[in-house]
Amino acid sequence: MTTAQHEAEGPATFEKVWEMFQEIGRKQAETDRKMEATDRQIEATARQMKETDKRVGELTNRYGEISEHMIVPNLKFSFNTLGYTFEKCSANTKIEDFTHGIFAEADAFLENGDCVMVVEIKTKLRIDDINDHVTRMEKFRAHADFHRDTRKYYGAIAGLLMSESEKTYALKKGFYVLEPVGETFTITAPTGPGAPKAW
Repeated sequence: MTTAQHEAEGPATFEKVWEMFQEIGRKQAETDRKMEATDRQIEATARQMKETDKRVGELTNRYGEISEHMIVPNLKFSFNTLGYTFEKCSANTKIEDFTHGIFAEADAFLENGDCVMVVEIKTKLRIDDINDHVTRMEKFRAHADFHRDTRKYYGAIAGLLMSESEKTYALKKGFYVLEPVGETFTITAPTGPGAPKAW
């Protein structure tokens, strides 16, 4: 505002100052209303996202249960075609060795007098899952050693969804890879020196 404009309007009076504060108050109230509306929208979106996450989680769990029911009962027969003869297949096998501090769980555990196959089943296979299975195999091997179990331990990993790079990575780690095909699944054996890897 120029000096001429200020002089034309005259000195600030109580009424002018009061009017200015009222205008500021109205603008502040409008801003507050807009912020409250935005907050409500954010809360509604958060609730919707939480509900979506819950439903996806339930679907993933259900999908995982279906995959286990599809895969586990057929494991013995499928590995027989690869030259194994497993006498026993157990689902959800746990190790809880408090004495040695070893805790692990496998979705399926096939065994005979010579070897063991530890199987992990995932809906969406990731690199981290494969690395976790390596750690799981090490724990099962350590537990076996403490109990004078000299059998060879092999690993297999199943994924309903997996990329080619994840499949290749699992095979390089020495694992058998299980993939669904229709109502059954195929098993790809790792190749190369020392494959399949025995723990």
